[in-house]
Amino acid sequence: MTGQPVGGVPVKAFPMARSEARLLVPALMFIALVVAAVGSLGTPLITSVATSFHVTLGSAQWTLTVALLSGAVATPVLGRLGAGPHRRATILATLAVVVAGSALTVLPLPFAWLLAGRAAQGVGLGLTALMMGVARDHLPEERSTAVIALISVVSIIGAGVGYPLAALLAELGGVRAAYGLGLVVTAAALLTAWRSIPEAPEGRSAHVDVAGAVVLAAALLLVLFLAGERNLWSRHLAVAAGLAGVAVVLLCVWAVIELRSTTPLVDVRAVRHPAVAGANLAMFVGGIGMYLLLTLITRYAQTPHGAGYGFGLTTFVAGLVLIPFSVLGFVAGKLTPRVRTRIADPLLLGGSAVVVGGGFALFAAARSDLAELFAAMGVLGFGVGGFSAAMPGVILAVTPKSETSSAMSFNYVVRSVGYSLGSAIGGLILAAGTGPGHLFPDDSAYTTAALVGIGAMAITTLTSLALARRRSSETNP
Repeated sequence: MTGQPVGGVPVKAFPMARSEARLLVPALMFIALVVAAVGSLGTPLITSVATSFHVTLGSAQWTLTVALLSGAVATPVLGRLGAGPHRRATILATLAVVVAGSALTVLPLPFAWLLAGRAAQGVGLGLTALMMGVARDHLPEERSTAVIALISVVSIIGAGVGYPLAALLAELGGVRAAYGLGLVVTAAALLTAWRSIPEAPEGRSAHVDVAGAVVLAAALLLVLFLAGERNLWSRHLAVAAGLAGVAVVLLCVWAVIELRSTTPLVDVRAVRHPAVAGANLAMFVGGIGMYLLLTLITRYAQTPHGAGYGFGLTTFVAGLVLIPFSVLGFVAGKLTPRVRTRIADPLLLGGSAVVVGGGFALFAAARSDLAELFAAMGVLGFGVGGFSAAMPGVILAVTPKSETSSAMSFNYVVRSVGYSLGSAIGGLILAAGTGPGHLFPDDSAYTTAALVGIGAMAITTLTSLALARRRSSETNP
């Protein structure tokens, strides 16, 4: 098996025996699942962290935001390193950082150390794209396509796996016990990687654009900060708008740096390819919608009956609502590689976006019974699973094998920003629908948010159909 030529020299992949390939696939899945689940550990523990460390809920929210931020910054850097000859060392070193961060979250240290540990755990989110690069290099093409699709799905449903487990451990043994789960599974992931991850093919080189990484980190910090600080938009709109302008300027500066660099962090020229640009736009808008519905359903389930709606579920029981999301997401991920032999990836993106839109419509129309929430979450999971499984195919169809990690890492940065904005938009809509002196928003605010989500998924569907039309015209001139 050979990769794309680098500098005129053919890149030779290391052939693997069938038994080795069988061991490699579950290892890649396990590592992708672990880093996704650990990265999302902050979600169900925010209230418990605020209580245990005697900090505000806004401060506790940073246990999630800082992980998303470090993951968004680390992803393109790891993607570039993963495109080079030291991919195995990069994966092992990154997992070692995640294990060290997990230890910090368990030890009886002040809140600042918890944030540092969560930031270190978030770095692991950048490994998903590297797992795809390993699969594309060391598995037969047909097998690697299916595995890459499942890795993409697993990176999504990991949150659904980690949420209820962390919530249960928090109820039984407190915050440290819940974070202890992260320490155990990340240590297992490090051991798995050490035993299973092969060396990268020969003939590759990769350099990290430090200036580009610093500017991108600053821009993403502002974007995620603005996404998380909802009160800033409602109370200091001018300041928030100004910071948003600064973030846009930094992103433009970053793009200029990348275009001028001989060793860019992200190949912006490749990103400008219509197929890649369209896929990233679909991922961005679709990510907003997907995470918006996930946020709405989990928050609605935990709203006490006294608000006139909701079910008053505990954190753990609310986490169980995510089980249909994870199960049907995995089912969609398994089905997609078979369906894509008959239906083009862009059409699968569009169809999956329609399914997610159906989840929004179901939630908007019927949420008076807990079974209806389970149904909406299942529909969401099936749509997200199909969308995530089809996305790599759209991008990798026009991406050299040697650039797999770098190309997919940028897509995951886009996804992270979309998810953060989806959470923020949901919070802003619900805040706007909360009357003076009330703790909870009106029930109609959830309907409004659902309609916004339907609009986002409509845009995603149209973008995907445009991609399909372009591919069809290129295939049949």
